[in-house]
Amino acid sequence: MTADGKILMVVVDGRQAGWSVGVSLPKFAAIFRKLRAVSALNLDGGGSSTMVVRGDVVNRPSSGNERSVSTALMVLPGADQGEPG
Repeated sequence: MTADGKILMVVVDGRQAGWSVGVSLPKFAAIFRKLRAVSALNLDGGGSSTMVVRGDVVNRPSSGNERSVSTALMVLPGADQGEPG
């Protein structure tokens, strides 16, 4: 998150010959510093890392396709039905 409250969501593709060399945690932290983040959280890494925007996969998972996972971070517009706004 930036100082002005902007939420940054970043995914780095895992190691794939000819496509991506992946990234270490210190290098990932440097990416967030460059983006002017004041706080950050690393959720996962590896072939299951997939970012979907409006129904489209926008990265290239290192396993070649989406995998079933037990957890996900979702950002949805507005309040949930039945929840206070």
